[in-house]
Amino acid sequence: DVPAWLKSLRLHKYAALFSQMTYEEMMALTECQLEAQNVTKGARHKIVISIQKLKERQNLLKSLEGDILEGGNLRVPLQELHQMILTPIKAYSSQNSSPEEHSRDVDSQHPSSLLGSDSQGSDCKDSAGMQQHHLPGCEGESGGAPLPEGDLPGQFTRVMGK
Repeated sequence: DVPAWLKSLRLHKYAALFSQMTYEEMMALTECQLEAQNVTKGARHKIVISIQKLKERQNLLKSLEGDILEGGNLRVPLQELHQMILTPIKAYSSQNSSPEEHSRDVDSQHPSSLLGSDSQGSDCKDSAGMQQHHLPGCEGESGGAPLPEGDLPGQFTRVMGK
């Protein structure tokens, strides 16, 4: 939600400019490009700094995950996650993988068990009769399958799971 993000930065008057761009174009913006679009100097600087912070989110999430696993205070990570969810986040798709890898990835995620279908696997029922799903990498260890670079939604979800 780019307009809401811009509003949080008090730069909402530039929402129309951003509506004409793809996510990748927005992430690659430079001060020169913004100047060519008649963006004021102060706003240009603020936009470029804010985009740089967007680029650093993956590293921030890795750091937050480590802090949580070390038993640190949850208040700061939760505040960081709250701020992050208000920023533009592109849906991740593994377009670079081959069809065989994509099929293997989909199979390894067990989408049918996530939807509560007839798979048995490691599911169990709680006292209310609801199925609980045990997903790898959610028990608090730092291991688990490494997430591909750029999978911000996956990393965000992993940190929330911890």
